[in-house]
Amino acid sequence: MGAVSLSLPSRTPPAPMAVALALGAVYLVWGSTYLGIRFALEGGWPPLLMAGVRFLAAGGLLYAVLRMRGLAAPTRAQWRDLWVMGLLLLGLGNGMVCIAQQTVSSGLAAVAVASCPLWIGLFAALRGERPSRLEVVGLAIGFGGIVWLNAGSSLTASPQGLIALLVAPLAWAFGSVWSRGRALPSPFMAAAAQMLCGGVLLVLAGWLLGERFEAMPTLRGWLAVSYLAVFGSIVAFSAYAWLLQNVRATLLGSYAYVNPVIAVLLGTLLAGERFGVHDLGAMAVILAGVVAITAASARRRRQAPLQPAPSTVAEPIAAAADGAADVAADAAAGGTRR
Repeated sequence: MGAVSLSLPSRTPPAPMAVALALGAVYLVWGSTYLGIRFALEGGWPPLLMAGVRFLAAGGLLYAVLRMRGLAAPTRAQWRDLWVMGLLLLGLGNGMVCIAQQTVSSGLAAVAVASCPLWIGLFAALRGERPSRLEVVGLAIGFGGIVWLNAGSSLTASPQGLIALLVAPLAWAFGSVWSRGRALPSPFMAAAAQMLCGGVLLVLAGWLLGERFEAMPTLRGWLAVSYLAVFGSIVAFSAYAWLLQNVRATLLGSYAYVNPVIAVLLGTLLAGERFGVHDLGAMAVILAGVVAITAASARRRRQAPLQPAPSTVAEPIAAAADGAADVAADAAAGGTRR
């Protein structure tokens, strides 16, 4: 595991204030990243170049710190898997969210991304994992909400945003299921490497698709990207990784349905976003499905032996992807994940 002690399980109960602060970071920071993306786009950043620069900066800083602390670099075989995960999780996952937010509100983008656990449940079932009755109910409710949201909300006015917000959670969910059981580096190194891989792919894709800076981004745009890199990709991830080792999976898994609520509230208060009854109703149905899936997954993991699972970058679009208990199980075992 090298010199990074953060990958080791906690031996003493955490202070309630520490848990509250860490949860606050995960709830508020990840919930606010959608608004941060909107401000960055309004500040003159092209979507894919913005996402790429963000992840290159965050991944590069985290990678350098970990190497200076003595943590081993990923092996060649691990880098191959990390490139695939960087493409699916960050390139297509986060990249499509950034493209969608050119025409879709930050709140709707957050709710669309919150459907990721539903797609993961579907892909896991197709891979042969038999869902429980509660998971089936959650999938049915959640997908009903997705159909409702896409059928008559403001998304219908933006075909590009609609397609992007369908591709984003699908890519993230498929990448998360694909990564299960693969030998990956320690949690923080895996996150840093995935951000580097995803950042390179996003910048390359943006350049090939003709993205260019028509003018220097505004100060607000630079501050938004800095916030996304430092707080969204490093600070909140560190809080999440600490919580994985110190709180119950059911508590940590609540970010999957708290983050969209935070995003909607911030979009309404700080960006003047407005949502109709149709939008709010579909959001509620989707989140109800996510709650059911999260509860069913936590119950199943409590009844099953701890098993290693994949490593993914933990952030809003990343966060809902794999289930907190999966990562916590491996972290507690001192394995090489996340």
